[in-house]
Amino acid sequence: MGGEINDIVGGNLIILLIALFIIISLFLGVRIVPQSEKHVVERFGQLKKVLGPGLNFIVPFLDSVKHKVSVLERQLPNSRQDAITADNVLVQVETSVFYRIMAPERTVYRIRDVDAAISTTVAGIVRSELGSMELDEVQTNRARLTNNIRQSLENVVDDWGIEVTRAELLDVNLDEATRAAMLQQLNAERARRAQVTEAEGLKRAVELKADGDLYAAEQEAKARRVLAEAEAYATSVIATAIKDNGLEAAQYQVALKQVEALTKVGEGAGKQTVFVPAQALDAFADAFKMLKGRG
Repeated sequence: MGGEINDIVGGNLIILLIALFIIISLFLGVRIVPQSEKHVVERFGQLKKVLGPGLNFIVPFLDSVKHKVSVLERQLPNSRQDAITADNVLVQVETSVFYRIMAPERTVYRIRDVDAAISTTVAGIVRSELGSMELDEVQTNRARLTNNIRQSLENVVDDWGIEVTRAELLDVNLDEATRAAMLQQLNAERARRAQVTEAEGLKRAVELKADGDLYAAEQEAKARRVLAEAEAYATSVIATAIKDNGLEAAQYQVALKQVEALTKVGEGAGKQTVFVPAQALDAFADAFKMLKGRG
């Protein structure tokens, strides 16, 4: 009777142990990975596989999860580093980097401190890029500089299984001495531009005056030409009249000139007495007779 009881107890213990072994195996063999993580599994100290999000199975007692790596995007603390440009200007640059681990099996076995490694790499790339550019280029081409930094960083961290999602050049600061020198240079450039503008204005005014004088001279020359042509035409008409009418036409023209001269004298300002010679009166009479005769 006692032997049967011992056999029953022994059988139940074995069943209990088997059940416990199965429970422990299920507990160790089933792995549920969150959506934001990836788990690195090792077997006897070597990489076996990487578990993705969801329900996964591993071999109990042989496989073990050694690394739980977050695949969420991370931001490095903003860092500042000094750099010297190609024209020997000391600047202080502030950068910001965002990254995400894409292949944790490379990250955990190739680099120990990811953040420190990326920060050091960024500092070296920034110094290299700024060293090949002058200060004016840095100020005017910050977008191109930022893109160069991001591409260079991507090429380096790709071996670590990391994706750089964003790299920003936040600020470029100058020391006080350089800032004062640049301000002085800027003021000098503004003064020079003002002087150039004033000189160009004066030059334009002189050019416009010269153009006006030239135009006036041309118009005066044209008027003289017209007057000369008119006088030539009048002379031609008189010559023709003298040729056709003889001395009478010449006397008529002389009488008209005398009448015009006396008329201008009479138009003078103020009260005045005009003495008319007897020859002038005769000229009036001759002109009147000629006009009457022509009428």
